[in-house]
Amino acid sequence: MKGVLLVNLGSPDSTNPKDVKRYLDEFLMDERVIDLPWLLRALIVKGIVLNTRPKKSAEAYQKIWWDEGSPLIVLSKRLQDKIDEHTDIPIALAMRYGSPSIADGLKELHEKGVTQVLLMPLYPQYAMATTETIVVLAKELQAKNYPDMQIDTLPPFYNNPEYIKVLSNSIHEALKDKEYDHLLFSYHGVPERHIRKSDITNSHCKLDKSCCITPSPAHEFCYRHQCYESTRLVAERLNLPENKYSTSFQSRLGFDPWLQPYTDRTIERFGQEGVKNMAVVTPAFVSDCLETLEEIAMEGEEIFHENGGKDFTTIPCLNDREDWVQTLSNWINQWVNKP
Repeated sequence: MKGVLLVNLGSPDSTNPKDVKRYLDEFLMDERVIDLPWLLRALIVKGIVLNTRPKKSAEAYQKIWWDEGSPLIVLSKRLQDKIDEHTDIPIALAMRYGSPSIADGLKELHEKGVTQVLLMPLYPQYAMATTETIVVLAKELQAKNYPDMQIDTLPPFYNNPEYIKVLSNSIHEALKDKEYDHLLFSYHGVPERHIRKSDITNSHCKLDKSCCITPSPAHEFCYRHQCYESTRLVAERLNLPENKYSTSFQSRLGFDPWLQPYTDRTIERFGQEGVKNMAVVTPAFVSDCLETLEEIAMEGEEIFHENGGKDFTTIPCLNDREDWVQTLSNWINQWVNKP
């Protein structure tokens, strides 16, 4: 019997600093998020970050928390429920960090008699700290607890024409009645060293303007290339002039170099250069979350206004919009019907 496990990032159980601290501990101690030796990682996370950041993060979560709970969890459940209406196999939901866990999701499917699972990381682009950590953990749990269960994984869909169509439609709908001077594609940032570590050729990645547009096997696992390619394909579909859009990266942490240009500095620069009407879309996420609702829609807008900007539009993530539900359902049904 076949079944599906949808996996998103996760969220604290509440905005209480204790719950936020527990969530951050699990998240930041993941060796694919902070890829340092365990002792050094523990020193940084448990000795420094968890003594200062939970309170600040809890305040940020309080700004965006819904009556039903965490927006990311609520939206993910809505997506699960809608997909369930379009498919005839069990659909379980899990989070990489927090609840419900991947262990919970696999157990739920196993108890329903599922022996073949389609693992669906809800990330368009591949990265160590997103897709890879989900796949590795799911396969570890499967090997340990369900040796007779088979796991297939949905590949990154950053350049899938159906995904690009849905993303483009969402942007068009959000901006069709608005005048805007610039559209910024803001992706979640990762340390530059993650890009180099993911280079299976050990030689292609230069982190310059050329390597991401030069064909290479490295692109299969290159987050930077996949982000720029998503931007290019959407811009092509929407016929955007080159001077009307750009790509940036948000949410850097620590002092190591992360992917650039940085979103906050980019928004600041556009305001200072006289851009009055700006829109931001966040294609690294399919569900609205802290990074989109607070970091972009609140902090980003504040930066823009402080630097002379006037109208700031944040385009919602795909969430549970009908064409996205239909697209995911189609992918699932295609997998189910494979010989």
